[in-house]
Amino acid sequence: MIWLSVFSAFWLGILTAISPCPLATNIAAITFIGRNAGEQKHVIFSGLLYSIGRILAYIGLGGLITMGLFSMSEISLFLQKHMNEFLGPIMVLLGLVLLGWIGSGASLMINSTKLQEKAKNGGLFWAIPIGVIFALSFCPVSAGLFFGGLLPMAISENSIFIIPLFYGLGTAIPVVIFAFIIAFFSSYVSKVFNQLKKIDLWVRRIAGTAFILVGIYYCLTHIYGVL
Repeated sequence: MIWLSVFSAFWLGILTAISPCPLATNIAAITFIGRNAGEQKHVIFSGLLYSIGRILAYIGLGGLITMGLFSMSEISLFLQKHMNEFLGPIMVLLGLVLLGWIGSGASLMINSTKLQEKAKNGGLFWAIPIGVIFALSFCPVSAGLFFGGLLPMAISENSIFIIPLFYGLGTAIPVVIFAFIIAFFSSYVSKVFNQLKKIDLWVRRIAGTAFILVGIYYCLTHIYGVL
């Protein structure tokens, strides 16, 4: 069961990374960090460091929240007993977010102007804190996938580290791919971005529908005891 959750967390990370808002942010960040060097390896390395920053942010935030919940014995026992009852409605809501039916007008953006200036004037390793900051700047879809999809899985599997780690790895893969594209085929970035937006639309529709169906199943099974 843990491996199914690991794969699901990894897939949620990929869904997060190819969503238009995080994807545009990632491309802008990599281009900004690597634009002064004029070297392909500089752009790729900046993408890798930026991805490491994002992974660390998700591990840290996910670990802190799940560890905090598990450290409170009453809350931990309550969640272990009733988590499956919560998963159904959470997955239905997450499916609605993926389909764009709710939560399309809100976002949490953290001001990173000073960090970007330091990255511009400083060394390449500023890509790591920028990755952390941008990872914590949640759009509606990324917030729904992280708080509504990842954290319930981490809690249900009692996983403080592994589940958030694979979510972070999932978000990193498209970022690293785009770092290579920017480094070697910068003229094709806009074309690839437009194609990914089309792919993302259908992926989110399929994933959103799947989440709603699974959520309904969980509701019928664990809340109403029908199945």
